[in-house]
Amino acid sequence: MKIKKWFSRLKLNHKFTISIGILVMVPIICLSAILLLLFKRSVVNDNISQMEYNMERSQEEVENNLKAINMVTQFFQKDENLLAFLEKAHDGEKFTIDEILSFKNTDVASLERLVNNNASLYGVRVYGSNDRVQEMMPILYQKSRMEKQIWSDYPEGWKIGYQDKIFSVSEGENRRQLVGLMTPVFNREKQRIGTVEASMTMENMFPEMYAAMNDGWGCLIEHDGTMHFASMPEENVEKIAKQISKDYQNEKAAVTFSRKCAGRDIVAAHMYISELDSELILVKDITGNLAVLNGIGTIFVILLAVLSVLMAILINHLVGRILQRFYLILEETHEVQAGNLDIHFNDDGEDEMSELGGQMNKMMDQIKELMSEGIQRETLVKNSEIKALQNQINAHFIYNVLESIKMMAEIDERYDISDAITALGELLRYGMKWTKSNVTVGQEVEYIRNYIQLMNLRYDFEIHLSVNMPEEIYSQQIPKMSLQPIIENAICHGIEELSEDATIYIKAMMGRKDYTIEITDSGIGMDDQQVEVLMHKIKGEIEVSGGSGNGIGLKNVQDRIQLCFGEEYGITVASREGCYTKISVHLPVTEEKVWNRSV
Repeated sequence: MKIKKWFSRLKLNHKFTISIGILVMVPIICLSAILLLLFKRSVVNDNISQMEYNMERSQEEVENNLKAINMVTQFFQKDENLLAFLEKAHDGEKFTIDEILSFKNTDVASLERLVNNNASLYGVRVYGSNDRVQEMMPILYQKSRMEKQIWSDYPEGWKIGYQDKIFSVSEGENRRQLVGLMTPVFNREKQRIGTVEASMTMENMFPEMYAAMNDGWGCLIEHDGTMHFASMPEENVEKIAKQISKDYQNEKAAVTFSRKCAGRDIVAAHMYISELDSELILVKDITGNLAVLNGIGTIFVILLAVLSVLMAILINHLVGRILQRFYLILEETHEVQAGNLDIHFNDDGEDEMSELGGQMNKMMDQIKELMSEGIQRETLVKNSEIKALQNQINAHFIYNVLESIKMMAEIDERYDISDAITALGELLRYGMKWTKSNVTVGQEVEYIRNYIQLMNLRYDFEIHLSVNMPEEIYSQQIPKMSLQPIIENAICHGIEELSEDATIYIKAMMGRKDYTIEITDSGIGMDDQQVEVLMHKIKGEIEVSGGSGNGIGLKNVQDRIQLCFGEEYGITVASREGCYTKISVHLPVTEEKVWNRSV
């Protein structure tokens, strides 16, 4: 709204400049934005494709590594000579030198060659159930060696990210993180006679996680939330990994996606490794790549802004020259506004500006004619006001005559006639009073009392009036004669046909900013169809013509209320055939003070 108001105040040449600028620059800006968006999408899609390839390769490598560890473990578990050697040590039997040498040179040497043939394995170790096992490195170890490992309290299943603590030397080796499968070995009596540890370094198990990616990193998250990184992660890296894990923890298939996380634009892949009950996450930060594109976009916007300013100056100059004659006509119009009606607009030529000048000259002639007619009209208005004043004087004459008749009736002790004349005088005074259209509710109610008093002289039956209204409503302003037509309708169309005593109830309810006056008669009422037709007439949805009983009185009340207070106010009708009719008048609060009825 403010922009529209500002634009309407601009000069015409400036409006043309802005409009042309918008028509030219907006498509350019939109096209540039679309191209920038396509470039960004291309960068994202390229990175997603690369990430999909990396994740597929990683998935294949992890599956092969897990299969290798399981196969070598099963081979060790099925080696009969190894099982016999472990069982004999478990039972405490002693070995001869020949037995030890034979076992070492044959079985142990064969198992060692099997391990060495798989370069990705860190090692396969067999731990006895006690320290009576003759150690044959790097395959066979005593139980005390296993107890140095961090997983010795629960030597079963997969262990991730642990360090080799079996020897106190080789500190460099000890710092390497391992992934291992710990498998118990049982004899025929289901007694545990040893433990097989088949392990692999984290670098060999998850090569893509440790691969050197530009602006990229990998993470392995165990089921208990333990996180493993190739190097010490930054704070936002952990946040990103946790968020991805939270969002895709129920996703079993490998997924690749792009998103904004922890304030960074990333392309990531998530894979659930069921055997390890862990999640592998690969992430590449493309914030820098997108920032470069944004920088290019910023430079383009600056160039576009400079071009827009230059173009605006040129367009403004050209449009100003084209509209030069228009501004001349505008100046002459200002002179007319100042009171110079003898101005003559230039209409020489055949273009649109000449035609405008000619039309302006015709308009000036019409203005002079209208001004002459306006003077005559004002004279007629003054004459009408004088006649209205005369009518008021005639009304005073009628009041005086009625007052004389009243005095004569009181002298003859005809008080019923005296009261009727008093009521009639009040009705005439209220209806002919020369004042503004709005009156108070109290004044309207007093008028209704007088009206019903006169109606009771007309009928053989009596109409009672019951008023139940809060004091503050009496002082509210309403359009004059807005309640009386409702009372008249109630008598003529509701009570008169009964020809028996009846009551009209006026009840009011006060709200915070509005109030409702209900006028209910104990007349013949209406059925639902009649009520619906009457409401359509009141709302103007059905055309009404003059005559009694067609709802024109209620429609006039509705129109006057809405004209005075707005369309949210007005009247509604409710009725039950043979019981009653209720007219509800919804009105706004106009006065906060309380009207004093005793005044």
